[in-house]
Amino acid sequence: MSLTIAQAQENVDQWIQTVGVRYFNELTNLGILMEEVGELSRLMVRQYGEQSFKESDKNRELSDEMADVLWVLICLANQTGVNLTEALEKNFEKKSLRDADRHRLNDKL
Repeated sequence: MSLTIAQAQENVDQWIQTVGVRYFNELTNLGILMEEVGELSRLMVRQYGEQSFKESDKNRELSDEMADVLWVLICLANQTGVNLTEALEKNFEKKSLRDADRHRLNDKL
């Protein structure tokens, strides 16, 4: 299944309206987003960092944790009227103008 960002926003909204009953309020979803980012971080530091896995971490998948983060971010976008396609396009423009030479001229890279 291949989705555009717009389709993902639509699909999440449909799911919330039918299965999820309603959106949690924006602040609740912000808290949930932080929790999901924390779960992603926990798995990343175990998979790519020095921390060892705990039993509770062993069956978790990076892709699922990333999808959880994306899901809640899409919920927040839907609730606040943000078109993520347009936002990402503007973000690419901003970064391309602002960082045109920044990374290429960075001796650390």
